[in-house]
Amino acid sequence: MIERPEYLETLKNWKDKDLIKVVTGIRRCGKSTLFELFINYLKESGVKDDHIISLNLESLDYQFADYLELYNYINDRIKDSDMYYVFIDEVQVVHNFEKAVDGLYIKKNVDEYITGSNAYLLSGELATFLSGRFIEICVYPLSFKEFANYYKQDGDEKLYLRYINNSSMPYALMLSNQDEVDQYLDSIYNTIIVKDIAFRKKISDIGVLKMISEFMFSNVGSIVSVKKIADTLRTGGRSISVHTVDDYLTSLVESFVFSKVQRYDIKGKQYLQSGEKYYATDVTMRYALLGRKNIDLGHVLENIVYLELKRRGYKVYVGKMGDKEVDFITMDSRGTKYFQVAYSVRDEKTLERELTALESINDHYPKYLLTMDVDPEVDYNGIIKMNVLDWLLDKS
Repeated sequence: MIERPEYLETLKNWKDKDLIKVVTGIRRCGKSTLFELFINYLKESGVKDDHIISLNLESLDYQFADYLELYNYINDRIKDSDMYYVFIDEVQVVHNFEKAVDGLYIKKNVDEYITGSNAYLLSGELATFLSGRFIEICVYPLSFKEFANYYKQDGDEKLYLRYINNSSMPYALMLSNQDEVDQYLDSIYNTIIVKDIAFRKKISDIGVLKMISEFMFSNVGSIVSVKKIADTLRTGGRSISVHTVDDYLTSLVESFVFSKVQRYDIKGKQYLQSGEKYYATDVTMRYALLGRKNIDLGHVLENIVYLELKRRGYKVYVGKMGDKEVDFITMDSRGTKYFQVAYSVRDEKTLERELTALESINDHYPKYLLTMDVDPEVDYNGIIKMNVLDWLLDKS
């Protein structure tokens, strides 16, 4: 079992607080393992076994006809006024699950934890029923730091290349070669496509859905439009409306295959309604679908940085400054930061281009240029150029 100390500490911090803990993330990213780690912590802290109720609703051991059966099953096991810790994995399997969740929430001696592999559960009835009464904890696949810690190695370029080739999904570490990894990722992808999207949305033409996702994997980190996707599919002989493409793309985002990143006009200080970028939750899933040719290492690195920014709790946007682009703007309670990402800036023209975008911003928020170049950290008039692996390992 791979330790996830940062996520475990998050659950510890929210323990016994009067909020439902909703743990979300792509399938097989480690949500169930996180519950196991937390349950072990509870037992070590003195919580009795019969005061921990744990169910995985995708298991044949737990088949409930409706939310009421689910609620009664759990409620029947609550025998006294001591605190009970309830864990429900893949809660969205049960129709109207939110009613069971709500019924358990109002009990004063229930501390409730649920997982889901689809963000839809937070945008639908659950949000309506439990507005203001839950906290979302988004779990991502392994960070580069976690990957390096698992192998007990310092992070260098060789380990980084292994990281982006062998997947950040925790179980992939147990597999012996790339063929096995690709097959494993393909099985996850197909489960998401068939079970989480096609079945829920009643999509009959799964081929079109797969074509859209393959297009997105081919264009990670690039500005894309729904119309462009529809036009590309039409060129390939598929007749599809812009509305349908938008609906399918939303489903891929809700299932955590991709993240949608909005653009922000730095000069005008406003969010833009077009020109979004999309990043993959696991960059190696692309290889399982499209092979390992024509890989843009620059966009892959950009993707890795985006995921790390999200892990660190930032709100992340793509920046627009006139005709220039800043890869990422981050915002949190401490303020704003700007990031440019480039695989290498040893070429003077590349360095100038990357710095120019940041130099055009007339404020005093921190600005960073992250690259794979193994060079000493440099300050270019307030722009800190540093090695991205040091940053990913939190050595900055």
